[in-house]
Amino acid sequence: MPHLIALTVRSIVFNALFYVNITVRMIIALPTILLPYSYLRRVLRAYARSSLLLLRIICGIDVEWRGREKLPQGAFIVACKHQSLWETFALFALLPDPTYVLKRELMWLPLFGWLATKARMIPIDRGARASALARMIALARREIAQSRQVVIFPEGTRRPPDAVPIYLPGVAHLYAETGLSCVPVALNSGLYWPRRSLLRNPGKVLVEVLDPIPPGLGRREFLLHLQKVLERATARLVAEGRQSMQRHL
Repeated sequence: MPHLIALTVRSIVFNALFYVNITVRMIIALPTILLPYSYLRRVLRAYARSSLLLLRIICGIDVEWRGREKLPQGAFIVACKHQSLWETFALFALLPDPTYVLKRELMWLPLFGWLATKARMIPIDRGARASALARMIALARREIAQSRQVVIFPEGTRRPPDAVPIYLPGVAHLYAETGLSCVPVALNSGLYWPRRSLLRNPGKVLVEVLDPIPPGLGRREFLLHLQKVLERATARLVAEGRQSMQRHL
């Protein structure tokens, strides 16, 4: 019981400071709307690093980046597992200049939407299907021309660590139409920042950059290969994380 109380208190303190931090950072970033994008990129990286620091200091949640040397130079696709809110900001600390494929509704939020527009994120209308995919490709090509990394969550939404995978065709469409290599990124963030939960469990988030998938595969072949390697690596990281959590109980 004392452990649960302490965990709850730390989680509440972190959550409060996390949202204060993001709000303050967005207000600070507002003038960058009138400046070159490079200024906003610095704010985004600082926000990611400060959030990771808050997690480490308050909640005892650290991160281990594995396989960073496998990241190619320039533009490529990042197909990342999506278990929590954690990876939506943490990848700014991993990648040189990421742009995210995200749901269109987020662009309507005050402050966030304005800055996401300035950061040239890639909104997608998940109800429009064919037209949404065409728009996604057009916007992705614009950012690829600037040597940016296009981050897409293959399942489209957050899924718990043990959920049966449901890979959507968007990532295969992006891969086929852009002719870029795709870098799978596995993680176990859902163990420490569970979806729909207040608690932030102490431990170490493991993030592993897997071998890039070169361009040229057929869409179905690519999607099957991506799911196989990404799910296998994710299961391994989740199992490793759970073993570590058991040892520290």
